[in-house]
Parts: sequence; C-alpha cells; structure tokens
Amino acid sequence: MSTVHGLDLARKLYENFGRECIASELPDLEPHIAVGLVGEGSDCFGFDDEISQDHDWGPAFCLWLPQEMLAANIERIEDVLGMLPETVDGFRVRMHPDDRIGRVGPLSIEGFYQRFLNVPRCPQTIGEWRAIPEHYLAVATNGEVFCDPAGIFTGIRNELLQFYPEDLRLKKIAARCVAASQAGQYNLPRMLARHAYTSVNICCVRFTEAIISMIFLLSKRFMPFYKWAHVALGRSGIPLAEGIAASLEQLNSLTPLEHTASDYAAVIEDICQRVADELVAQGMTNSRDPWLYEQGPAVQSRIQHEGLRRLPVQFD
Repeated sequence: MSTVHGLDLARKLYENFGRECIASELPDLEPHIAVGLVGEGSDCFGFDDEISQDHDWGPAFCLWLPQEMLAANIERIEDVLGMLPETVDGFRVRMHPDDRIGRVGPLSIEGFYQRFLNVPRCPQTIGEWRAIPEHYLAVATNGEVFCDPAGIFTGIRNELLQFYPEDLRLKKIAARCVAASQAGQYNLPRMLARHAYTSVNICCVRFTEAIISMIFLLSKRFMPFYKWAHVALGRSGIPLAEGIAASLEQLNSLTPLEHTASDYAAVIEDICQRVADELVAQGMTNSRDPWLYEQGPAVQSRIQHEGLRRLPVQFD
C-alpha cells in the first residue's frame, strides 16, 4: 500500500504554492483566510491508502472565510486558485470547481459548520449537541488547519474539541453500557445456544459498536464514521483504546461453528471488565462489576441535568 497521504499533499500544495499566491494576489484577504484540510474523506483522518485514490482524492485544501467576505470576493479567489499547479509529486491537484464536490476549495466558515453541526458555531445547549450525529463532530474536527490568522475557524474548532458537556457524555456512556451488555453479555450466548448464527453475528456487531463508542466517549474523542471507527480506536495512541481494539478484532475473528460460548465469553468479559475499571477510575461508578447492564444506571445517577437523568437509561 502507498505511504502517500492526502493530508501531506494538501500541506505541500499550500506551503509551496498556495501561501505565496494568497499573499501576492489577495493581500487584503490574507489576514482573514484560514487554510487547511478538514472534513469528509479518509484523507482528512489520515486513513487514506492506495484504495482511497480511486475517487475524491488528491492534493487539495480548504480555504475558509466569513460568509459575506467570501461572497464578495469569490471571483478573485477563484482566479487565484486557478494559478495553482496541475500536479503535486505526480498526483493531480483537485482544486478545479468540478473536482471539489463541496469538500475543498473556497468555503464559508458559517456554512462549513452549519453543514455538520446544524448551527454555524459551536453548539450551546444540550438539545443542539444531541441533534448532531457523533461522526459529524469527528468530521468537523479532524485533519489539520495550516493557518488561521483571524482565529475564527480555529476558535469554533477548539470549542468543539473540548468535547460534549459532561452530563451528556455521562448519558451516552450509560446508554452504551446497557447496549453493550444486552448485545454481548445477554443475547449473544442465548443466540449461540439456539445455533442462530446470523443473530450471533448481529450481537457481535452491536456489542462491538457499543464498546467502540464507549471507549471514544471515555477518551473524550469523537468517534468517526463506522467504517473508520475501529481503525481510529487502534491508532488513537491511548493504551485502553488500543488494547480493546485488539480484543474486538479477536472477538470478531471468532466463528460460531468453530468456537464455543466460552470462547466468546472470555473475550467479552475481559473487555467489559476493563470498561468497568475505567468507569471506576473516572469516578462514574463505585463498582468494578463487569456486568455492564447494572453499570448504566450507576453512571446515569451522576448526571446533574434533570432532563437527561430522567430519560430511560438506553436513550442517549
């Protein structure tokens, strides 16, 4: 697999060509322009490889401005972007309007955040936070900002990276405890006993998704889109996350025709024990019991926000 990453090419395109073009042709706008690569696409997460290069990939960057300023100067900006080279390190630059699909090139700050957050700024209420799919929060805060002299784009980004309000984090963790326990600790062995192999696999997937989400929440990091969630967990640099990522890989390599209920239980209970230990370490519960179904209500009891605390435990 190729070791070339789109984020590195984006940085090179900006530093070697884009920075000078902006400084010489748009000196009045330069103090207001933020540049980087953030948003949708495996390249923004650093997960791109040779397979990623078949679509929506190549040297490109985002150029963010306040909405009114962008609208008033879009023709000038497009003229400057037209001065960029056609290739970088042999890879075709995708800054032509037909190649951007709304992911790179000139973007308004307000429009970028509105697209992913439903609001053009950092959410300010529990309701606003709850309305945002978590993978959109990951998309809005991934990648890299190469420059932002005005600090507007980065200011919103940094607020988001402070993570969910603590009560909402607790609510989501409580819900994941119940979901993981129900799928992995309760229903999976029952489906194995029934030889219901499709249901066994569904239980494994639901347990895996709940645990991955749980570890991201415990680590105060936003979980990306499902196909990248396990990859991100394993590359997080967090010992708990990387260890559980390896255990989940082990769990999902088991097959019901070749392995016993004890084989499944050994991996699942080990994962649940490590989760329970982390809940205790973060002061969310006093019990190290790996039966996560009971840990959910214990975590929920720590919530101060009355509306969240009164929701059913399985709701987030």
